[in-house]
Amino acid sequence: MSFGSFDSRSSSQTAAEINMVPLIDVMLVLLVIFLITAPLLTHSIKVQLPQATAQPVEKDAKSLDLAVTLDGALFLNNDPVAMEDLTQTLAIYAQEKPQPEIRIRADQETRYEILAQVMSKAKAAGMVRLGFVTRPGAEQGAATPAPAAATDKPAGNTATP
Repeated sequence: MSFGSFDSRSSSQTAAEINMVPLIDVMLVLLVIFLITAPLLTHSIKVQLPQATAQPVEKDAKSLDLAVTLDGALFLNNDPVAMEDLTQTLAIYAQEKPQPEIRIRADQETRYEILAQVMSKAKAAGMVRLGFVTRPGAEQGAATPAPAAATDKPAGNTATP
């Protein structure tokens, strides 16, 4: 590569070459930026979960209280029931007119798989009304939860399984 000089004795031609060093530097910086940010964009999926408040519903005679403990034990109206017998037990209640609502009261650490099995067995038994019991006023990430036995109220939201 030749450079221009102030010496008049040398040829007065200017260099016709492009200096590639700054272009290569910029390309390497862009490559590093893309290598760092591309995995972050593909692995960080941000999901905003819906937040809803519901008015507490008073417990009536036409509802079934189904409690699910952390270890998966089931209690229907405070009586223990096995997961295998749940469909037959709920089928008896499904014959009633009007059909009672199942209100599931599950420990917050209960595995989703257990709840999915309970909902599937309720649907197989013919139950059409299903609700979840929550603590009113409980906010996500609350530091000190209220005692569960004293404040559990049905959420009032019902779903068809």
